[in-house]
Amino acid sequence: MVTEARLDAHLRELLPQVLGALTRRTGDFDRAEDAVSEAMLAAAQQWRAEGVPADPRAWLVTVASRRLTDMWRSESARRRRELRTAEAEARLTAPVEYAADDTADLLFLCCHPDLSPASQVALTLRAVGGLTTAEIAAAFLVPADTMTRRISRAKRAVAAAGGGFGVLDTATRSARLPSVLRVLYLIFNEGYSAATGAELARVELSGEAIRLTRRLRESLPEQSELAGLLALMLLTDARRPARLDGDGRLVPLEAQDRGLWRRELVDEGVAILTDVLPRPPTGPYQLQAAIAAVHDEAELAQDTDWPQILGLYDLLERLDPSPMARLGRVVALAMVAGPRAGLTACEELAGELGHHHRWFAVRAHLLEDAGETRAAVRAYREAAQRTASLPERDYLTRRADRLSTEQS
Repeated sequence: MVTEARLDAHLRELLPQVLGALTRRTGDFDRAEDAVSEAMLAAAQQWRAEGVPADPRAWLVTVASRRLTDMWRSESARRRRELRTAEAEARLTAPVEYAADDTADLLFLCCHPDLSPASQVALTLRAVGGLTTAEIAAAFLVPADTMTRRISRAKRAVAAAGGGFGVLDTATRSARLPSVLRVLYLIFNEGYSAATGAELARVELSGEAIRLTRRLRESLPEQSELAGLLALMLLTDARRPARLDGDGRLVPLEAQDRGLWRRELVDEGVAILTDVLPRPPTGPYQLQAAIAAVHDEAELAQDTDWPQILGLYDLLERLDPSPMARLGRVVALAMVAGPRAGLTACEELAGELGHHHRWFAVRAHLLEDAGETRAAVRAYREAAQRTASLPERDYLTRRADRLSTEQS
C-alpha cells in the first residue's frame, strides 16, 4: 500500500500535467481546474485503499473528463450550450495527448497580465502547485473564504480574457516570463522569510517554489535568468537549517553555524551559476545568486569577500535599482568602507524605505557598529515595532535589550 506522503507527492506531480492536457484540449481552464480537483480527491481516496493504477495520469484524465462533461451537461439547458457541449464532448473522446510543456504552459496561464501579482501567486499555487485553497490561505494568513474569492476572481479573469493554451506562442511566453519568474520569486521569499506570523519560514512554500522552478527550467533550459533564479533559491535555501538556534530564535547570517548549511544545495547552485553566467545577458536573478554564492562559499563569516559582493551590488543596482537591492548594497559598503559610509548611504534611502522595518534594522546595526549605542537601541526598537514577523521582532527586541543593558 502506498504511503500517504508518497501518494500526495505523486498527485502533486501529476496535477499540472493532467490539468494542462485537459485545458489544452477544451480551452476551459476554469471548469477543467474544478474537474481535475475532484479527480484528485477521488484518486486520493481510491488509490490509498486500492493502490495506484498502472497508468495514473490516464486514470485522472478519464475521471476529470467525465466530471467536466457532467458540468457542461448541467449548463446546457439552452441550445447554444448544447452545441458547445456536443463539440466539447467530441474533443474529449479523442485520444489523450500530453505535451512536455503542459506544466510550463499552466504557469504562463496563471501569470496572465490581467491578474494582480497576489492573484497570480494564489492561482499558481492552486493550479500548478496543487495546494488546496485552505493551505494557500493558511500560508498567507488570510481567511479561507478570502482566498477562495481571490482564486475564483482570478479564474474568471483568465476566462474573460480568453485565457487558453492556444495563445501561448513564443511571443506570449517571452512577454510573460518576467511575471512568471517574479511569481516564483515571491512564493520562495514568502516561504523562506515569512512576512507575518509566528513562524520564521513556511517550508511548504519555499519548497514548492523550488520544485516549480525546476520543472519550468526543464521546459526552458536556454533561459539564463530562470537558471539564475533556481540557483538563487538553492543557495539561499541551503542556509535554512542554521537560521534558528536550539530555542527557535532567529540567528543572523554572520552568526550561523555554517556546518549546518546544506552543501549539496550550495554545490548545485554554484554549478548552475557557473554554467549560465558566461552566457549574456546577465540579469538581476543571476547577480543575486552570485552574491549568495560568495556568502555560501566562505567557510567563516570573516572570510566573506565583501569587496566582490559590493561590486556585484553595483552591477545589480544598474540593472535593478530597487530600494531593497540598494539597501543590500548599503550593508556591503559598510563592510568594505566602514559603518559611517554605510550610514551615509542608508540615510539616502530614507525617503524610499524610511517606513520599512528592514531599513531601521540595517540602520540599527550600523549605528551599533559605529558606537552610537543610544541611537542603535532606538532604531532596533523601531524596527521591532514595524515588523509583522514575530521571530524578527523577538530578535530585534533582544538586540535592543542587550545594548540597553550594556549601556546602563
